[in-house]
Amino acid sequence: MCTFYNIDVTDMTIRQINRLFRQHDTSTLWPICGRFNATERAIRRLQRTAEYTYTDGLEYALALDSEISRIVNGEV
Repeated sequence: MCTFYNIDVTDMTIRQINRLFRQHDTSTLWPICGRFNATERAIRRLQRTAEYTYTDGLEYALALDSEISRIVNGEV
């Protein structure tokens, strides 16, 4: 079992995971400060660069979380 925002994502679809991450987006905080939506940018990057199909919700959620971290850390 793997949780994000205290919700188990193991059996969720990509759409459900995207919705969950969008609901908890904090792009208004430093270092992004509302200049763009980091969650939306990460979702688009994963859709554009998906080299393979994610086998389950956990794999996609981990990839999305990692991509959001890369985007935010790139702004520091």
